[in-house]
Amino acid sequence: MERKLYRSGNGWGLFINSTILKLLKINPETDKVEYIVENDVLKIRKAKTEE
Repeated sequence: MERKLYRSGNGWGLFINSTILKLLKINPETDKVEYIVENDVLKIRKAKTEE
């Protein structure tokens, strides 16, 4: 799936489709995500909650 980036202040943003959020079990109103770059690949996943 290809997506365009959008301008947001001094950086760039990416819209994540609601279907993808559901597959990852991410609630954008309460959950956080973390991202990491490995070998020119951007990985985004749900952040682990602190308990």
